[in-house]
Amino acid sequence: MSRPRVAIVLFNLGGPDRPEAVRPFLRNLFSDPAILRVGPLLRPFLARLIASRRVGPASRNYALLGGSSPLLRETQEQARALEAALPDLEARCFIAMRYWHPMSDQVAKEVAAWRPSEVLLLPLYPQFSTTTTGSSTAAWRDAAARAGLVAPVTTICCYPDDPGYVGAIAAQVRHAWDQARASVPGETGLRVLFSAHGLPESIVRAGDPYEMQIRASVAAVLAAMSIADLDSVICFQSRATPQRWLTPSTEEEIERAARDQVAVLVVPIAFVSDHSETLVELDVEYRELAEKHGVPGYFRAPVPNADPAFIAALAGLVRRARGEGPGLCALRPGGICGPEHRDCPHRRAPSRAELAA
Repeated sequence: MSRPRVAIVLFNLGGPDRPEAVRPFLRNLFSDPAILRVGPLLRPFLARLIASRRVGPASRNYALLGGSSPLLRETQEQARALEAALPDLEARCFIAMRYWHPMSDQVAKEVAAWRPSEVLLLPLYPQFSTTTTGSSTAAWRDAAARAGLVAPVTTICCYPDDPGYVGAIAAQVRHAWDQARASVPGETGLRVLFSAHGLPESIVRAGDPYEMQIRASVAAVLAAMSIADLDSVICFQSRATPQRWLTPSTEEEIERAARDQVAVLVVPIAFVSDHSETLVELDVEYRELAEKHGVPGYFRAPVPNADPAFIAALAGLVRRARGEGPGLCALRPGGICGPEHRDCPHRRAPSRAELAA
């Protein structure tokens, strides 16, 4: 009996592949109505303005990484590992980046040419936000329609407290915590900063479930680590616009750690692949901030990248989602979001039959 022919589309942010791509990458990012929530007549002007102001700092960051983002390379490694972890399927992973190549229009044509028997959409964002998974899913549906891609579609919207994902993260954090604890004097405290990418408060107030799902991930990871009286806090990094963003910021928590004279272990809880926010913002900029303020120790837990336990978790998600059949997959009966999370896709979704079309 032939194996099911499954196209797995991995969603990720994308990043510039050369110095000249930094400006158009930023322009694509801020032209997204899910990111810059202003009127359509004003958005192109503001996108160009914000991109022009950020291109210098962003270019310097990418210069530290050799002039480009490693995100595509890391995602490709995850894709190959996930294919190998699904020997029961004729699975092929396609990577659809949101703001730089390969983007959805190109990838949808490639998927259509491969002629899968089914398509599974798998975001590499464990926690759902309208600004990430929501935007990527909308872009993919439009691209698939333009490409004439006709196949049953299963969509995984999120997996913030999936046991496989949580176990993989908790194991990495526990190992990093043990190493950090051994590196600082016994009388020095060690605080874990679960640092997630920030989001404007207005988006959360409008019903985006991202903050709640970050807290769900952290609670599950802490429970899995099972360290008594662990000093930890959730904070947010990478503020990009002038409006009020989720607090406390990671910078504020680093400064507080300095005042308290405790070492910090930073855990990039919302990221599963290395890119500029981990390799530059956390490893360079925040480390310098910690040293400037006299934090007695600065450590950073790794992101999963192609960690076998994380890849096994993704494979488990694929199998469970396929078991539910086409449509929007609820990996937990009833979902994780409350009625206040109006932007949860399960609350806004049409029927499973419509989504599978």
